[in-house]
Amino acid sequence: MQVKHDFFPFIRVYADGHVERFKGTDVVPPSIDPLSPVSSKDILINLSTSLSLRLYLPNHHPNKLPLLIYFHGGGFCTESAASPTYHNHLTTLSSDAHIAIASVDYRRAPEHPLPVAYDDSWEVLQWIASQAQAREREPWLRDHVDLARVFLGGDSAGGNICHNVAMRVGAEGGLSASRIEGMVLVHPYFWASEGADALAEEERARHETIWKLICPTLAGFDDPRVNPFGLGAPSLAGLGCARVMVCVAEKDFMCEWGRRYGEGLKRSGWMGEVEVVESEGEGHVFHLIDPGCDSSKVLMKRLVGFFNHSSL
Repeated sequence: MQVKHDFFPFIRVYADGHVERFKGTDVVPPSIDPLSPVSSKDILINLSTSLSLRLYLPNHHPNKLPLLIYFHGGGFCTESAASPTYHNHLTTLSSDAHIAIASVDYRRAPEHPLPVAYDDSWEVLQWIASQAQAREREPWLRDHVDLARVFLGGDSAGGNICHNVAMRVGAEGGLSASRIEGMVLVHPYFWASEGADALAEEERARHETIWKLICPTLAGFDDPRVNPFGLGAPSLAGLGCARVMVCVAEKDFMCEWGRRYGEGLKRSGWMGEVEVVESEGEGHVFHLIDPGCDSSKVLMKRLVGFFNHSSL
Protein backbone atom coordinates (compact mmCIF):
# COMPACT_ATOMS: atom_id res chain seq x y z
CA MET A 1 0.00 0.00 0.00
CA GLN A 2 1.38 3.41 -0.98
CA VAL A 3 2.22 5.72 1.92
CA LYS A 4 1.10 9.33 1.54
CA HIS A 5 2.25 10.71 4.90
CA ASP A 6 4.52 9.04 7.45
CA PHE A 7 4.48 10.59 10.91
CA PHE A 8 5.89 7.65 12.83
CA PRO A 9 5.70 7.08 15.81
CA PHE A 10 2.26 8.72 15.73
CA ILE A 11 0.33 7.94 12.54
CA ARG A 12 0.85 6.85 8.95
CA VAL A 13 -1.59 7.85 6.21
CA TYR A 14 -1.92 5.78 3.05
CA ALA A 15 -2.92 6.93 -0.42
CA ASP A 16 -6.28 5.17 -0.15
CA GLY A 17 -7.12 7.18 2.99
CA HIS A 18 -6.42 4.40 5.48
CA VAL A 19 -4.86 5.67 8.73
CA GLU A 20 -2.53 3.53 10.83
CA ARG A 21 -2.02 4.66 14.43
CA PHE A 22 1.05 3.60 16.39
CA LYS A 23 0.10 4.93 19.82
CA GLY A 24 -3.02 5.62 21.82
CA THR A 25 -4.87 2.63 20.38
CA ASP A 26 -5.21 0.56 23.57
CA VAL A 27 -8.43 1.00 25.51
CA VAL A 28 -9.63 0.13 29.00
CA PRO A 29 -13.29 -0.23 29.97
CA PRO A 30 -14.97 2.00 32.53
CA SER A 31 -15.54 0.50 35.96
CA ILE A 32 -18.33 0.85 38.49
CA ASP A 33 -16.72 -0.58 41.62
CA PRO A 34 -17.92 0.74 45.01
CA LEU A 35 -14.74 -0.58 46.63
CA SER A 36 -12.46 1.58 44.46
CA PRO A 37 -11.90 5.33 45.06
CA VAL A 38 -13.46 6.32 41.71
CA SER A 39 -16.12 4.81 39.43
CA SER A 40 -16.45 5.57 35.72
CA LYS A 41 -18.91 5.04 32.90
CA ASP A 42 -19.27 5.97 29.23
CA ILE A 43 -22.15 8.15 28.03
CA LEU A 44 -23.20 8.41 24.37
CA ILE A 45 -23.97 12.02 23.44
CA ASN A 46 -24.70 11.76 19.70
CA LEU A 47 -25.69 8.45 18.11
CA SER A 48 -25.08 9.64 14.53
CA THR A 49 -21.46 10.66 15.18
CA SER A 50 -20.72 8.27 18.09
CA LEU A 51 -19.64 11.29 20.17
CA SER A 52 -19.30 10.23 23.79
CA LEU A 53 -17.66 11.06 27.09
CA ARG A 54 -16.28 9.07 29.99
CA LEU A 55 -17.56 10.27 33.35
CA TYR A 56 -15.51 9.80 36.55
CA LEU A 57 -17.06 10.08 40.00
CA PRO A 58 -15.42 9.63 43.41
CA ASN A 59 -17.34 6.97 45.31
CA HIS A 60 -17.45 8.66 48.69
CA HIS A 61 -18.45 12.33 48.96
CA PRO A 62 -20.87 14.08 51.33
CA ASN A 63 -21.71 16.99 49.00
CA LYS A 64 -22.17 17.66 45.31
CA LEU A 65 -18.89 17.91 43.43
CA PRO A 66 -17.42 20.36 40.91
CA LEU A 67 -17.13 19.07 37.33
CA LEU A 68 -14.01 19.17 35.16
CA ILE A 69 -14.66 18.85 31.42
CA TYR A 70 -11.43 17.37 30.07
CA PHE A 71 -10.06 17.26 26.51
CA HIS A 72 -7.33 14.65 25.97
CA GLY A 73 -4.15 15.26 23.99
CA GLY A 74 -2.53 13.27 21.20
CA GLY A 75 -1.94 15.81 18.44
CA PHE A 76 -5.65 15.78 17.47
CA CYS A 77 -5.05 12.39 15.82
CA THR A 78 -4.15 9.81 18.51
CA GLU A 79 -5.32 8.72 21.98
CA SER A 80 -8.91 8.62 23.22
CA ALA A 81 -10.94 9.05 26.38
CA ALA A 82 -10.65 5.27 26.89
CA SER A 83 -6.86 5.01 26.56
CA PRO A 84 -5.02 3.68 29.64
CA THR A 85 -2.93 6.85 29.80
CA TYR A 86 -5.92 9.14 30.24
CA HIS A 87 -8.11 6.72 32.16
CA ASN A 88 -5.41 6.25 34.81
CA HIS A 89 -4.49 9.94 34.95
CA LEU A 90 -8.06 11.15 35.31
CA THR A 91 -8.96 8.45 37.82
CA THR A 92 -6.10 9.66 40.01
CA LEU A 93 -7.00 13.33 39.50
CA SER A 94 -10.66 12.68 40.32
CA SER A 95 -9.67 10.87 43.52
CA ASP A 96 -7.02 13.36 44.66
CA ALA A 97 -8.98 16.53 43.81
CA HIS A 98 -12.34 15.07 44.84
CA ILE A 99 -13.88 16.23 41.59
CA ALA A 100 -16.12 14.70 38.93
CA ILE A 101 -14.59 14.58 35.44
CA ALA A 102 -16.20 14.35 32.00
CA SER A 103 -13.52 13.22 29.53
CA VAL A 104 -14.57 14.10 25.96
CA ASP A 105 -14.05 11.46 23.26
CA TYR A 106 -14.02 13.82 20.28
CA ARG A 107 -13.51 12.58 16.72
CA ARG A 108 -9.90 12.64 15.54
CA ALA A 109 -8.03 13.88 12.49
CA PRO A 110 -7.18 13.19 9.74
CA GLU A 111 -10.42 11.24 9.13
CA HIS A 112 -12.22 14.12 10.86
CA PRO A 113 -10.03 17.23 10.39
CA LEU A 114 -10.39 20.33 12.49
CA PRO A 115 -12.72 22.00 13.31
CA VAL A 116 -14.55 18.69 14.01
CA ALA A 117 -12.82 18.22 17.39
CA TYR A 118 -13.76 21.78 18.37
CA ASP A 119 -17.37 21.27 17.31
CA ASP A 120 -17.61 17.91 19.11
CA SER A 121 -16.21 19.46 22.28
CA TRP A 122 -18.67 22.35 22.04
CA GLU A 123 -21.53 19.88 21.59
CA VAL A 124 -20.53 18.08 24.80
CA LEU A 125 -20.37 21.41 26.64
CA GLN A 126 -23.88 22.26 25.45
CA TRP A 127 -25.15 18.81 26.44
CA ILE A 128 -23.74 19.25 29.96
CA ALA A 129 -25.29 22.72 30.20
CA SER A 130 -28.66 21.27 29.14
CA GLN A 131 -28.57 18.80 32.03
CA ALA A 132 -29.51 21.56 34.46
CA GLN A 133 -32.99 21.72 32.87
CA ALA A 134 -33.31 18.35 31.11
CA ARG A 135 -36.45 16.29 31.76
CA GLU A 136 -34.43 13.05 31.83
CA ARG A 137 -31.14 13.96 33.43
CA GLU A 138 -28.03 11.82 33.63
CA PRO A 139 -28.26 10.38 37.19
CA TRP A 140 -24.61 10.95 38.14
CA LEU A 141 -24.79 14.59 37.08
CA ARG A 142 -28.21 15.06 38.67
CA ASP A 143 -27.36 13.51 42.02
CA HIS A 144 -23.65 14.18 42.49
CA VAL A 145 -22.48 17.18 40.45
CA ASP A 146 -22.79 20.92 41.06
CA LEU A 147 -23.24 22.37 37.56
CA ALA A 148 -22.66 25.85 38.97
CA ARG A 149 -18.99 24.86 39.44
CA VAL A 150 -17.54 23.80 36.11
CA PHE A 151 -13.89 23.71 35.00
CA LEU A 152 -12.29 23.16 31.60
CA GLY A 153 -8.97 21.38 31.20
CA GLY A 154 -6.75 19.62 28.70
CA ASP A 155 -3.20 18.77 27.75
CA SER A 156 -1.31 19.33 24.50
CA ALA A 157 -3.91 19.27 21.69
CA GLY A 158 -6.55 19.10 24.43
CA GLY A 159 -5.18 22.34 25.85
CA ASN A 160 -5.63 23.92 22.44
CA ILE A 161 -9.22 22.65 22.28
CA CYS A 162 -9.80 23.95 25.79
CA HIS A 163 -8.71 27.46 24.79
CA ASN A 164 -10.85 27.48 21.65
CA VAL A 165 -13.91 26.24 23.54
CA ALA A 166 -13.42 28.87 26.28
CA MET A 167 -13.16 31.61 23.65
CA ARG A 168 -16.43 30.41 22.12
CA VAL A 169 -18.04 30.42 25.57
CA GLY A 170 -17.01 34.05 25.95
CA ALA A 171 -18.36 34.93 22.52
CA GLU A 172 -21.56 32.90 22.43
CA GLY A 173 -22.43 31.89 25.97
CA GLY A 174 -23.51 28.31 26.64
CA LEU A 175 -22.32 27.54 30.09
CA SER A 176 -22.02 31.20 31.00
CA ALA A 177 -18.57 32.58 31.74
CA SER A 178 -19.57 33.12 35.36
CA ARG A 179 -20.30 29.40 35.71
CA ILE A 180 -16.98 28.24 34.26
CA GLU A 181 -14.88 28.70 37.32
CA GLY A 182 -11.50 27.93 35.83
CA MET A 183 -9.44 26.50 33.00
CA VAL A 184 -6.20 24.50 33.08
CA LEU A 185 -3.96 24.23 30.02
CA VAL A 186 -1.18 21.66 30.42
CA HIS A 187 1.58 22.00 27.80
CA PRO A 188 -0.92 23.49 25.32
CA TYR A 189 -0.51 22.97 21.58
CA PHE A 190 0.14 26.52 20.38
CA TRP A 191 2.26 27.62 17.44
CA ALA A 192 3.34 30.81 15.72
CA SER A 193 5.54 31.70 12.79
CA GLU A 194 7.54 33.94 15.09
CA GLY A 195 9.94 31.77 17.05
CA ALA A 196 9.31 28.59 15.06
CA ASP A 197 12.67 29.12 13.33
CA ALA A 198 14.29 28.00 16.58
CA LEU A 199 13.40 24.45 15.54
CA ALA A 200 15.59 22.48 13.18
CA GLU A 201 14.39 22.95 9.59
CA GLU A 202 13.41 19.29 9.23
CA GLU A 203 11.47 19.28 12.51
CA ARG A 204 9.67 22.50 11.65
CA ALA A 205 8.70 21.17 8.22
CA ARG A 206 7.40 17.97 9.82
CA HIS A 207 5.17 19.88 12.24
CA GLU A 208 3.91 22.15 9.49
CA THR A 209 2.95 19.12 7.39
CA ILE A 210 1.17 17.49 10.34
CA TRP A 211 -0.78 20.68 11.06
CA LYS A 212 -1.86 20.98 7.42
CA LEU A 213 -3.13 17.40 7.56
CA ILE A 214 -4.97 18.01 10.83
CA CYS A 215 -6.45 21.33 9.73
CA PRO A 216 -6.51 21.69 5.91
CA THR A 217 -8.36 25.01 6.12
CA LEU A 218 -5.64 26.72 8.17
CA ALA A 219 -4.29 30.18 7.46
CA GLY A 220 -0.68 29.18 8.07
CA PHE A 221 0.90 28.86 11.49
CA ASP A 222 -0.69 32.15 12.48
CA ASP A 223 -4.20 30.74 12.21
CA PRO A 224 -5.92 31.94 15.43
CA ARG A 225 -6.90 28.36 16.25
CA VAL A 226 -3.27 27.51 16.86
CA ASN A 227 -1.80 30.99 17.43
CA PRO A 228 -3.97 33.00 19.85
CA PHE A 229 -2.01 36.12 18.89
CA GLY A 230 -2.16 35.63 15.12
CA LEU A 231 -3.60 38.16 12.68
CA GLY A 232 -7.35 38.24 13.14
CA ALA A 233 -7.32 36.31 16.42
CA PRO A 234 -9.99 37.53 18.84
CA SER A 235 -8.79 39.31 21.96
CA LEU A 236 -8.08 37.09 24.93
CA ALA A 237 -10.08 39.60 26.96
CA GLY A 238 -13.14 37.64 25.84
CA LEU A 239 -12.00 34.34 27.38
CA GLY A 240 -15.04 32.73 29.01
CA CYS A 241 -13.83 31.72 32.47
CA ALA A 242 -12.78 33.25 35.78
CA ARG A 243 -9.35 31.68 36.47
CA VAL A 244 -6.60 30.13 34.34
CA MET A 245 -3.54 28.04 35.12
CA VAL A 246 -1.07 27.42 32.29
CA CYS A 247 1.39 24.59 32.89
CA VAL A 248 4.57 24.50 30.81
CA ALA A 249 7.63 22.24 30.76
CA GLU A 250 11.11 23.70 30.34
CA LYS A 251 12.27 21.21 27.69
CA ASP A 252 9.01 21.21 25.72
CA PHE A 253 9.49 22.94 22.36
CA MET A 254 6.04 24.53 22.88
CA CYS A 255 7.03 25.94 26.28
CA GLU A 256 7.65 29.48 25.04
CA TRP A 257 4.20 29.76 23.47
CA GLY A 258 2.62 28.61 26.72
CA ARG A 259 4.50 31.35 28.58
CA ARG A 260 3.38 33.89 25.98
CA TYR A 261 -0.21 32.80 26.43
CA GLY A 262 -0.08 33.50 30.16
CA GLU A 263 1.56 36.88 29.64
CA GLY A 264 -0.87 37.72 26.84
CA LEU A 265 -3.82 37.04 29.11
CA LYS A 266 -2.44 39.47 31.69
CA ARG A 267 -2.03 42.22 29.07
CA SER A 268 -5.33 41.62 27.27
CA GLY A 269 -7.66 43.31 29.72
CA TRP A 270 -9.22 39.98 30.72
CA MET A 271 -10.55 40.39 34.25
CA GLY A 272 -9.69 36.94 35.64
CA GLU A 273 -6.74 35.45 37.51
CA VAL A 274 -3.90 33.71 35.68
CA GLU A 275 -0.79 31.84 36.82
CA VAL A 276 1.93 30.06 34.85
CA VAL A 277 3.46 26.95 36.40
CA GLU A 278 6.75 25.74 34.92
CA SER A 279 8.28 22.28 35.48
CA GLU A 280 12.05 22.60 35.21
CA GLY A 281 14.03 19.97 33.33
CA GLU A 282 10.94 18.21 31.98
CA GLY A 283 9.54 17.62 28.49
CA HIS A 284 6.15 17.56 26.83
CA VAL A 285 3.43 15.70 28.84
CA PHE A 286 6.06 14.17 31.14
CA HIS A 287 3.36 13.72 33.78
CA LEU A 288 1.56 11.24 31.53
CA ILE A 289 4.73 9.42 30.49
CA ASP A 290 6.05 9.01 34.05
CA PRO A 291 3.26 9.79 36.53
CA GLY A 292 5.30 8.48 39.46
CA CYS A 293 8.26 10.86 39.13
CA ASP A 294 8.74 13.71 41.60
CA SER A 295 7.91 16.41 39.04
CA SER A 296 4.65 14.65 38.15
CA LYS A 297 3.67 14.48 41.82
CA VAL A 298 4.38 18.20 42.22
CA LEU A 299 2.29 19.01 39.14
CA MET A 300 -0.57 16.84 40.40
CA LYS A 301 -0.55 18.80 43.67
CA ARG A 302 -0.75 22.06 41.72
CA LEU A 303 -3.71 20.76 39.73
CA VAL A 304 -5.49 19.59 42.87
CA GLY A 305 -4.86 22.96 44.52
CA PHE A 306 -6.31 24.81 41.53
CA PHE A 307 -9.52 22.77 41.49
CA ASN A 308 -9.95 22.91 45.26
CA HIS A 309 -9.58 26.68 45.46
CA SER A 310 -12.80 28.59 44.87
CA SER A 311 -12.86 32.17 43.63
CA LEU A 312 -16.64 32.33 43.18
